[in-house]
Order: sequence, then structure tokens, then C-alpha cells
Amino acid sequence: MKKTYSEENYLKAIYHLGKTDNKVSPKAIADALENNPASVIDMLKKLQDKDLITYDKVQGAILSPAGEASALDIIRKHRLWEVFLVEKLQYGWDEVHDIAEQLEHIHDEQLAKKLDDFLGNPSVDPHGDPIPAQNGKMPVYANKRLSEAEENQLCKVGSVRDTSTPFLKYLKQLKVGLGSKIKVIEKMEFDQSMIISIDDGEPKTVSSKMTDNILVILD
Repeated sequence: MKKTYSEENYLKAIYHLGKTDNKVSPKAIADALENNPASVIDMLKKLQDKDLITYDKVQGAILSPAGEASALDIIRKHRLWEVFLVEKLQYGWDEVHDIAEQLEHIHDEQLAKKLDDFLGNPSVDPHGDPIPAQNGKMPVYANKRLSEAEENQLCKVGSVRDTSTPFLKYLKQLKVGLGSKIKVIEKMEFDQSMIISIDDGEPKTVSSKMTDNILVILD
């Protein structure tokens, strides 16, 4: 069943929101998509009519098996396009998200497979996010926030939760990228900020907003 761009964006948003909150409310979706709640409820009814979600005021929106498969397919295409843009067209990792948002909606059944093969079947995108397999299975990769690390703990950057251009530019300024080694020197009780060293460099103070948006592999 062919879906509109808007429907695909809703399915993807519900998938991502459902990873951190069992109840995906219309307000959460409206905030994520910068839409108004009334329009969100109308779309949820349409998606439910297509058996892509179940929705009620108590449980919120939950993807059906068909809806989850569709969401993972969109995410797969998005992340493959990001790899293509960075590796083959030399875009920066802070430049590719919005372009991939457009390319992910191309409705050609063979394109994602051909793109995957052309790229050598990558397992993660340029931001370290795992790329779903063709069968819809999502690999598990870095899933601990830097903010969860303890003092004196060593870890390696595996992914970023915030892929917005301002955040990625901020990480560039800090010289933080995938694979960067971070040591937690001190955690501030007052505001949960941290003093860290990056690749054995000089200590830097970073905010809890930054450490909440970095996913790491703990050593």
C-alpha cells in the first residue's frame, strides 16, 4: 500500500517516540513534527483506518506490525542516503539530514537494495545510527548516553541522538566524532554537566544537554 510523504513522516516519528515513551501522545507527535494537535489527530485516524497504527486516548499511538515495517523501511532508506551523501558526495555529517529527509520518500522497491549493495552494505550511518536490515531487523549498537557514564570511566562515541546541524557543528568545534574516546573526569552534582577529556586532550566542561545526546560504548 503506497503511503503519502506525510503518512511516512508520522510513522517514522511514532517509531522514534515509541522508543523512549510507551505512550505516544498527539502532543508529542505535534511537537516532533511541528504540527498542530488537531491535524495530528486527523492523521492518526487515517493511519488507523489503514491498519498502520492503533490509537486511543489512554494508550496513545502504537505502530501495528505493518506500520513498524513501514517505519523501519523509511529509516533504512534515510540512513543509506546519508551514507551515500557523506561517502560518495563528500557532504559533511552536519549537512545530510535534511537532504536525506527528501530522498527517503522515493518509492522504488529496488532502489534501497541497490544503494545498500553499492555502498558495501554499511551497518551504521554517518551519525553512528544502526541501519535496519532489508528484513526490517534493527541492529543494536551504542545505546548508553554519555550522561550515564561514571567518573573516571572511559567510553567511545558510537552515535548521536541529536542530528540537527547546530549540534553537529558544536561537536565539530569540540572535535568529537564517531569513535572519539572520552574520559569522564568529573560530574557536577548541581547541573549534571561534566568535565571530560576527548582523545586525551585538555579537559573541557560540557553541558548535560550535550552528554544526553551522545551515545557511547562503555569500556
